[in-house]
Amino acid sequence: MKISDTHAHLYMEQFDEDRDCVIKKAIDNGINRFYLPSIDSTNIPKILQLEQQYPNICFPMIGLHPSKVHPNNLEKELNFIKKWLNKHSFISVGEIGMDLHLENKFVLEQEYAFTTQIQLAKVKGLPIVIHCRKAFDQVFNILSKENNSSMTGIFHCFYGTLEQAKKIVDFGLKLGIGGMITFKNNKLRTFLHKISLKNIVLETDSPYLSPYPFRGKRNEPFYLKIVLTKMSQIYSISEEEIANVIDMNVKELFRKG
Repeated sequence: MKISDTHAHLYMEQFDEDRDCVIKKAIDNGINRFYLPSIDSTNIPKILQLEQQYPNICFPMIGLHPSKVHPNNLEKELNFIKKWLNKHSFISVGEIGMDLHLENKFVLEQEYAFTTQIQLAKVKGLPIVIHCRKAFDQVFNILSKENNSSMTGIFHCFYGTLEQAKKIVDFGLKLGIGGMITFKNNKLRTFLHKISLKNIVLETDSPYLSPYPFRGKRNEPFYLKIVLTKMSQIYSISEEEIANVIDMNVKELFRKG
């Protein structure tokens, strides 16, 4: 049984003391692929180092996270992405999107950055990985304008309603499901079974959003097994069957991997 963690920030400082051990532990337990989303240009050297150290295990993404969008750096960051998409093979453009939780939201700049990066992904034939926090309407509006048959990707860390989930699937995107599905007050597990497994991938968002009973502690790819167990309960089928379907989804989405 093989499982892919489609969203793990293994390059972050939270793993500096035991990164190799964390990766080995996961691999020894069947989590054999790690997809690494970037936050901004400063992450790329560490992400590419992990790709080199773990070929065909760690897969690099490139993107500007909405929380890092600022008028003073926007064009510089987008030009960096354009440059590197032309000089290196990335598995996806991400994580990108909109985040209206912050005080300094820079809404127009976020919209511009999100739209631009979607267009870059389409030119390169790459999937996108979307971050959306308190911005469903804005994200859906942009996806409606940019959507076509070539757009694929993941709606990372989905936490919305059944109606929103169906709309995301209609856009041709898959739902990224992680540790929040184990939280007792999470409504997602009451309706997720109504979404076909073919539209779902699993993720940790390590080092964030650890599943119960590790909530509040550092997350790591090994904990994806807890998410898999909860998914098995929600869909009333075996963990192995869940893993097999999810594995096919990941391979279809990230064809270069």
